[in-house]
Amino acid sequence: MKQRMSAVAFAAAALAIGQSAWAGEPEAKKWIDSEFQPSSLSKEQQMAEMKWFIEAAKKLQAAGVKEVSVVSETITTHEYEAKTLAKAFTEITGIKVKHDLIQEGDVVEKLQTSMQSGRSIYDGWISDSDLIGTHYRYGKILALTDYMNGAGKDYTNPGLDLKDFIGTSFTTAPDKKLYQLPDQQFANLYWFRADLFARADLKEKFKAKYGYELGVPLNWSAYEDIAEFFTNDVKQIDGKPIYGHMDYGKKDPSLGWRFTDAWLSMAGTADKGIPNGMPVDEWGIRVAADKCTPVGASVERGGATNSPAAVYALTKYIDWMKKYAPKEAMGMTFGESGPVPAQGQIAQQIFWYTAFTADMTKAGLPVVNADGTPKWRMAPGPNGPYWKEGMQNGYQDVGSWTFFKDHDANRTAAAWLYAQFVTSKSVSLKKSIHGLTFIRDSDIRHEYFTKNAPKYGGLIEFYRSPARVAWTPTGTNVPDYPKLAQLWWKNVATAVTGEKTPQAAMDNLANEMDQVMARLERAGMAACAPKLNPKGDPAKFLSDKGAPWKKLENEKPKGQTIAYDTLLQAWKNGKAR
Repeated sequence: MKQRMSAVAFAAAALAIGQSAWAGEPEAKKWIDSEFQPSSLSKEQQMAEMKWFIEAAKKLQAAGVKEVSVVSETITTHEYEAKTLAKAFTEITGIKVKHDLIQEGDVVEKLQTSMQSGRSIYDGWISDSDLIGTHYRYGKILALTDYMNGAGKDYTNPGLDLKDFIGTSFTTAPDKKLYQLPDQQFANLYWFRADLFARADLKEKFKAKYGYELGVPLNWSAYEDIAEFFTNDVKQIDGKPIYGHMDYGKKDPSLGWRFTDAWLSMAGTADKGIPNGMPVDEWGIRVAADKCTPVGASVERGGATNSPAAVYALTKYIDWMKKYAPKEAMGMTFGESGPVPAQGQIAQQIFWYTAFTADMTKAGLPVVNADGTPKWRMAPGPNGPYWKEGMQNGYQDVGSWTFFKDHDANRTAAAWLYAQFVTSKSVSLKKSIHGLTFIRDSDIRHEYFTKNAPKYGGLIEFYRSPARVAWTPTGTNVPDYPKLAQLWWKNVATAVTGEKTPQAAMDNLANEMDQVMARLERAGMAACAPKLNPKGDPAKFLSDKGAPWKKLENEKPKGQTIAYDTLLQAWKNGKAR
């Protein structure tokens, strides 16, 4: 017994000596001098921030925390975190990080499993803020506002500067508490071949046919005219076919993203409201006067999922893909269609993610000039005929740090440290350069991006503009994202194949959404469970004052465009357009 106690005492003493000898500061200096440049902080400020992480980590090491496990989807930004920043955090703090990279669908599935079992598989998660309504209602996820002011106060970076984050409004629940910390963001914008749009011969032909200038489309009518023009009038560029549109239509879960990622909002299905329509959001879900309780998705219950605007949106999606996109698009998934515009035969795309920016600027691509600048540009997406000023205009993906409420306190604290590390001002600018998925205003405004803006085809100008606030993720009206999201792709696919009309497909989707919410109502939730309205006459709800909007007599007003340079100047002047 005496020998055993001596061994334990010796081990404890050795651990204490090791901790006092190891400071982490030389490692921090090495990383600051090399990898963590440029930064919005000075090297002295970076070192001060790193010293805070070192001291906070020592408390957890003393409590026996040697390793932390986290997970995210596989995108460029998270690959940089897993391969580079995790190593830096380990060397600087002494806490090893196991950062798993898996597919987005697998992240959601594992998260859902953990919520159902009550046991978190990981210490920390980077999951889309689209689940904010789910997290709030089930009561399984840690409210960061409470944590930072309570149990996690000693582990919250004094230099975190939440006001510098551009996406916290998306991760704040109806109770006004922050539930997730943004880690990366990207938007779906309009993409077009600026070099082709600038050609005098094409501009002259377009104006002669349509009576207005070839430029960035402001409405769906202009987008359709431009799609028709390039596909059926221009037909070829440099001996190769040119198409006025690109999309994807395979029956696959990614087809759902095409719609839940705010396609209906672009058409104008929802109510006015930023970040999401209120009381009817971009999924067509209405909430009660408390701005929290879902009451229905179908028009019969006051929702808008099968409203005229939603049916119009689905109809145009199918028509444009069949008429103006390469025939292969119908059988493609999101991942398969993404690289196609870089091949040089697409003139424009209404629904394009800025996450593709880095891959679209590689030397040697048909859409990149010899000097490395892109032949293409990005701009705000055009508005559908139902859209009104003050509405959400498009989607923005916000991958955000998420933690379980009842997880081991010390491991949660360690994961929270790592989350703050990879989003800290010391490293976030370099991470933004790698992934171009901005989370901090200070990074967007940094002189590095002022100098290098021409490389990114309008990305910097967009994120610096007042227009960006109208691009938002799925909001808090959605009570259970995993259960409801899976309904979309299966129903949309029936319209793509012609099995059902767009109206019938959206009717079925709306009814299935109501059925799921009815089950959630019966099961109960920790907060704001659905409480469905009784079914009523759709005509009672259709209106010209708010969603669900009644059918317009003319769904194709005259096309309107704007010169790209004029748009850029408007942004510089602090205007959306």
